[in-house]
Amino acid sequence: MLIARVIGTTVSTIKDEKLVGRKLLIVRQTDERGNPTGKPYVAVDTVDAGIGDLVLTCAGSSARQTNITKDTPVDAVIMSIIDSLEVDGEIVFRKS
Repeated sequence: MLIARVIGTTVSTIKDEKLVGRKLLIVRQTDERGNPTGKPYVAVDTVDAGIGDLVLTCAGSSARQTNITKDTPVDAVIMSIIDSLEVDGEIVFRKS
């Protein structure tokens, strides 16, 4: 699993039929404190996340293990919205 922040949305009117009705969000990997570290990528949203949310994502074959993405041609999925992060005993993020 990777920590990422939702930074945008994407719209695709022509896509695989298994992706019809699925929200595609642009996310960027972060470190354990929520600071951006990686390149942006697109993930299928399974939890109704929104721009600015800190989320947990997974990629590769693991992305096809949710009920929504099973047997779907996806490489990344948002599977959780993070409420808080605690690192070394310190709360470094809390959803407001």
